[in-house]
Amino acid sequence: MADVKMSFWDHLDELRKVLFRIVGVLLVLTVAAFFFKEPMFNVIFGPLNSDFILYKGFDKLLGLIGLKGVDTFDIKVMNIEMSAQFFTHLKVSFFVALIIGMPFFFYQLWTFIRPALYPKEKRAIRGTFGFAGILFYLGLACGYFLVLPLTVKFLGTYQVSPDIPNEISLTSYIGMFLGLILVMGIVFEMPILAALLSRVGLINKELLKRYRKHAIVILVILAAIITPSGDAFTMMIVAIPLYLLYEFSIMVCRSEKEQNKDGGEEEEDYEEMDEDDSDVDDHALIEAGEAGE
Repeated sequence: MADVKMSFWDHLDELRKVLFRIVGVLLVLTVAAFFFKEPMFNVIFGPLNSDFILYKGFDKLLGLIGLKGVDTFDIKVMNIEMSAQFFTHLKVSFFVALIIGMPFFFYQLWTFIRPALYPKEKRAIRGTFGFAGILFYLGLACGYFLVLPLTVKFLGTYQVSPDIPNEISLTSYIGMFLGLILVMGIVFEMPILAALLSRVGLINKELLKRYRKHAIVILVILAAIITPSGDAFTMMIVAIPLYLLYEFSIMVCRSEKEQNKDGGEEEEDYEEMDEDDSDVDDHALIEAGEAGE
């Protein structure tokens, strides 16, 4: 099939179609998720009691080394606003729809930008899109099964005095839940960002290795920001995956030698493209002159 040149308005029309499909699917998934209220909120409220999988795992681990396990607890969430429960239900349904539909949304964006890419770029970007989705879901899982429970356990049971019980509002908990989960999903895109920056020549393996010590300090600070509990144990639990992501970013980055080699090949490709374009222009001028005669 021959390539067809599209005007700016044609591109805008294609983008409009893509956005309509994304919004339509998002609305359908949101409505569908809305009808699964009970199982959805059972998952969301899972970390609020000591039966959660992470706490049970800690119990077994601590029992093996002869230490006391996690204290039994059951954090209660209360509602103090008339419409908070309904709008929280809507917000969570939208969030779940966004997570479930993410592969489809990425695919739609890919279909829009694919025609403008060269074959080599298509292969690279196609793999990047797929891997970005996997890392995003891994980040969500890490946030739900690791970061969120540790934060909830610390903040939900912390008291300055036994006479002052914790009364956690529904909006407060849901806000922390969505915030932590999304942040972890975004943070896990670090290798993808590193690979793209390496692709355009802004960073390389040698640079990341050279500043590894500085990166560790930044990652620890980032772990402290992500975990509002602030205790050293939780910060370490979060900092370790971030450091592993940094090391993985080094692996997926190109070396300076590879960048120089690819840069030379791209210059040759562009020169060949320019020569082809000039030949086309010459032929067009000749044909126009013959037509005028």
